[in-house]
Amino acid sequence: MITETFLKDRDSGMNYIISYPDYAKEMIKKKGEHDLPLIIYLHGAGERGGDVSHLYRHAIPKLISEGRNYDAIFLCPQCPKEFIWNNMPERFMALAEKIIVKYKIKRDRIALTGSSMGGCGTLEMGTVYSSFFSAIAPVASEGLLWRCGKLVNTPVYFYHGDKDDSVLYERGKSIYEGVIKAGGKADFTTLPGLGHNDGIDHAYRNTDLIERLIKARRTDFTRVPEICEEWF
Repeated sequence: MITETFLKDRDSGMNYIISYPDYAKEMIKKKGEHDLPLIIYLHGAGERGGDVSHLYRHAIPKLISEGRNYDAIFLCPQCPKEFIWNNMPERFMALAEKIIVKYKIKRDRIALTGSSMGGCGTLEMGTVYSSFFSAIAPVASEGLLWRCGKLVNTPVYFYHGDKDDSVLYERGKSIYEGVIKAGGKADFTTLPGLGHNDGIDHAYRNTDLIERLIKARRTDFTRVPEICEEWF
């Protein structure tokens, strides 16, 4: 995989890294047609700030730095230290749209995942942009139960260690149940005996999470109404 680093993006103000397969270098350079999906990864609270090297501590950036190869383009932005992902939907989308255009990503091939703070951010972005992603995969996450109805048209793959004492397992499970109750398409993978960081590492390293996102395609772009929209 080839990884490139970009600092203080003009549109979003964020640092970010892009990774893509070696074989795609010339294709991307010439902006040719391709079917590689874009997978966006949102990191946890400890990787915020301005030191891009911190992005390699966990999950997808760590696996790529260790030599893993995938048939996908990965965008890994860095959240500023003063914010959390839930505060950043507009800046997030400004960067995502820039990358989609630059790398000629097909609109049905954009997936999102994140861990811990990034798992919560994954749920937030999925609800704000409810007709945008082919699938989302929140890991060690929690969210707003009353907004689960916004996820009815997006496949949601939850992963959570049942010994997690940082983001409680029961809170993550309740959001999954909320999506199902609302009529959504979701599944919940329990990681037995695993806590927070080890659960995150296991989810990305040893499960089918990344492959599921690579295979995902969005087919329904119908707008999902905002909760309580009839009162606006």
